[in-house]
Amino acid sequence: MSEDQVPQSPEASTAYPKTAVGNGDWDAIVVGGGHNGLTAAAYLAKAGMRTLVLEQRHLVGGAAITEELRPGFSFTTFSYALSLLRPEIIHELDLVNYGFLPLMMPSSFHPTGDGDYLLFGDDLGQNLQMIRRHSRHDADAYLRYHHDLDRVVQAVQPLFDNAPPNLWGTDPQDRADVAWLLGHLGTLAKKTVHDAVRLLTGSAADWVEDYFDHPAIAGYHVSSSVIGSMVGPMSPGSGLVLLFHKMGEHDGHLGSWAFHKGGNGGFTQVLARAAQGHGATIRLDSPVETVLTRDGRATGVALRDGTEFHAPIVLSALDANRTFTQLVDPVELPADLVDAVRRTRYRGVSAKVNFALDGLPRFPALPDTVDHFGGFLNIGPTIEYLERAFDASKYGWYSERPYIDAAVQSVVDPDMAPPGKHVMSCFVQYAPYELRGSDWEQEREPFGDTAQAVLEEHFPGFGDLVLQREVVTPVDIETHTGLTEGNIFAGELAFPQMYLFRPAPGWAHYATPIDGYYQCGSGTHPGGCVMGSPARLAAQRIVRDTRP
Repeated sequence: MSEDQVPQSPEASTAYPKTAVGNGDWDAIVVGGGHNGLTAAAYLAKAGMRTLVLEQRHLVGGAAITEELRPGFSFTTFSYALSLLRPEIIHELDLVNYGFLPLMMPSSFHPTGDGDYLLFGDDLGQNLQMIRRHSRHDADAYLRYHHDLDRVVQAVQPLFDNAPPNLWGTDPQDRADVAWLLGHLGTLAKKTVHDAVRLLTGSAADWVEDYFDHPAIAGYHVSSSVIGSMVGPMSPGSGLVLLFHKMGEHDGHLGSWAFHKGGNGGFTQVLARAAQGHGATIRLDSPVETVLTRDGRATGVALRDGTEFHAPIVLSALDANRTFTQLVDPVELPADLVDAVRRTRYRGVSAKVNFALDGLPRFPALPDTVDHFGGFLNIGPTIEYLERAFDASKYGWYSERPYIDAAVQSVVDPDMAPPGKHVMSCFVQYAPYELRGSDWEQEREPFGDTAQAVLEEHFPGFGDLVLQREVVTPVDIETHTGLTEGNIFAGELAFPQMYLFRPAPGWAHYATPIDGYYQCGSGTHPGGCVMGSPARLAAQRIVRDTRP
């Protein structure tokens, strides 16, 4: 890769002010320049509001950033896939004109643990043939499984894309929203409703094993049920996590995921350009210390250095813990809200291990192809394997044989590494935020060794390819992104913390008890992942509230 092809730093590619910005006469201030903060700013600016984004770090993106940690090698430090980005946001913010360039993932690779593999792509016939190699029964069940799951996704999606009703509200609109919800549920088939309840409250293993008999095929289909969550596939609640990760859509394909050109940092740069293009201002190196209030309403914010910015609207893109217990004095809030926020469960259990590689790893059963590196690489061969990986975290320790969800991103986007070299992004579980009898500074490298050893089992000679390794622990995630306890979803995806209850019962409508103070982070409905929906719905609420 020539020097002019190396991905530029955010500061070089986008002109954000780092020092003085006019302190007064803003219509809205957004706290946090992650993907939700940037999305909300773009919507507010497009609606004609003079909008300022304040980001604590030297670059925007939050947990969705790309950094060059080794010359010529671009790493997606934390989040690395576009996941659940809503199509409406792409169109409404005109992201294509600001450089939006998703790269579809043509394959999903799952080693079965015995030297064999599952390799899925876009061709349904080939996928059925792949399953039939292992189990004729499961090939027959494959279409039925996806049909039933798609029916649930289609049933839940309208709830996903709209603000929840307020069951406790007395406003006529609240009653109309509740009536709409009941009416929507009444249009669904009985089996679809029952399947939805099973997924929302039960275990992914119970659901998946209704369809598949082969251990590796069941393991593949259940693997997304544990991502980012303190659950095993046999735990009640893992079904909700599985369903959540199927809510994505790219090019009209339900459940599909993508990479972005330049990694997720490339995507958040697009959002930053879109926000600025619509009129927003972004200020870096600006950690907000507190939200200023007077007589029960927000009036602006104060930075850590004492600088103040004033606006009648303040929108927090941070999680509920920081939004309600750190940026404002909890005594200004109702006791039930504070109590619910303090009882929110985070329990981050995810780590990243990123590799700069001297070449492509070699899978012995596929020695002469790179097709299996076109998307996610899933190392969690069976349900039992995943459950045993979960066991250690229940007692405050990391997995000795962890689950790894990986991607060799430089195969999909060759500009992320020099010619012939590669970057590999590994999402590793389980890695509990709090370790019993130790801490992450002591265990960082042993944990990295553990993850690398599992990769060596499946890709002999992997260690010889490693030029550089970066281990990102849950504590690192909290330190660098502000996500409490390193939870990648800004709060666990558990039924008591979703929909009507996210972030707290009665406060799922993006407004807060403080007039002019709003929330739009992943700790609000519909939840985490790089989707932008919390920001879109919050911005809609603000525009509605401020219109005459």
